[in-house]
Amino acid sequence: MLDEITSALDPELVGEVLDLLRDLRSEGMTMLICTHEMAFAREIADQVCFLHHGGLLESGPPADVLDNPASPAPRSSSAASGTRWRTPRPSQPTTPLRAPPADAGAPRL
Repeated sequence: MLDEITSALDPELVGEVLDLLRDLRSEGMTMLICTHEMAFAREIADQVCFLHHGGLLESGPPADVLDNPASPAPRSSSAASGTRWRTPRPSQPTTPLRAPPADAGAPRL
């Protein structure tokens, strides 16, 4: 169980931690990861569970839950934060990208 393990890290260290998780996954380790790093979750997860107001709202393959959710909450939560996260490449820190206003045709997660 890994709960927001990158939240208190300097941006330089985030990429290193995410690379380590990629390595552990490739070795077959099962992990339960709680994260706001949506791009990383999409990349590494076999299954995604979206929690909302303390309950399980939706679960399934990452593409279904994050790209095509049955509920509007996964979309609205990323839009409300105004920040999308780019998945870092090896030795590249995670950097926030400001999303355009929702009425400007911003892509939805």
